[in-house]
Amino acid sequence: MRFDPPLERARLLRRYKRFLADIELDSGEHLTIHCPNTGSMLNCMREGGQVWFSRSNDPKRKLPGTWEISETPQGRLACVNTGRANALVDDALRAGVIAELAGFTALRREVAYGEEGSRIDFRLEFAEGPAYVEVKSVTLGYPDSTVAAFPDAVTQRGAKHLRELAALARQGIRAVQLYCVNLTGIEAVRPAEEIDAAYAKALRAAVADGVEVLAYGARLDAEQIVLERRLPVLLNP
Repeated sequence: MRFDPPLERARLLRRYKRFLADIELDSGEHLTIHCPNTGSMLNCMREGGQVWFSRSNDPKRKLPGTWEISETPQGRLACVNTGRANALVDDALRAGVIAELAGFTALRREVAYGEEGSRIDFRLEFAEGPAYVEVKSVTLGYPDSTVAAFPDAVTQRGAKHLRELAALARQGIRAVQLYCVNLTGIEAVRPAEEIDAAYAKALRAAVADGVEVLAYGARLDAEQIVLERRLPVLLNP
């Protein structure tokens, strides 16, 4: 996925009210931009650190840009726009990058399913039947570790999605939890049990019921983000 035009660089002054960030451009200009991340963004940002944003010329928008990439306290790059994850996965699926999900004949997005009123990110059609794929964006890293973790805050919604996937798997329907790791310098992914023990428990239960768990890492810079390599998922602490 290419940014057209490429992202602009700035310095983070502060993030506040969840959806707002004040930044300073290299020219000295100050802007308030949209923060499209509703999570805690734990270890994803630091005041004074570099950020990259996309600018909008839409006169109907209240804010002139959207925060896309952040320099983390560890010096990594993280795509903090969680809305990019599904587009990245869509591109990777169609390009055949995700080998475990290659060979589908049709792709649909945001399909209603399950008893708890969920919508699956992707429903893929194969000759042998459908596959339901739930995508989560991973940006939580830790100092002196190449293992990223999910989630970065308690997520009842995430646990609900795992229950829905597990219910499909018990019916013999292929169900996949896919972690889109939008963080550089990462070699594996694990559940963040120290943040949300219930989610970690739900993930292990889903795997026991037959849910497949995949993780793919992204390469990112101011010009593009590309999902490109399989990462191991470490289920146990």
